[in-house]
Amino acid sequence: MIVVTTENIAGYTVKEVKGQAFGLIVRSRGIGGNIIAGLRSLVGGEIHEYTAMLEDARKQSIDRLVINAAAMGANAIVMMRFDSSEMGQSMSEVVAYGTAVVIEKN
Repeated sequence: MIVVTTENIAGYTVKEVKGQAFGLIVRSRGIGGNIIAGLRSLVGGEIHEYTAMLEDARKQSIDRLVINAAAMGANAIVMMRFDSSEMGQSMSEVVAYGTAVVIEKN
């Protein structure tokens, strides 16, 4: 599955638009990770525990996006974007979304 942030894919033509596809994940750090991250925030700088959590969440949301688009019969996703938000004080939501399409090589 080709996933791009652009409207078009060089060398391909969009033959059919299947619709909006998305992949959603909600993640939370455990209490230990929150304590360590809290201590790191006192000193400043990158909080590696949260960086790793959000990188994993983005990868998983893309995987779910691809599964959703494939179930719709698509072989590509164009205009892929991420969105994220906080849920409560310890949870993060990450969604990857885009337009599921059927493409054909020129």
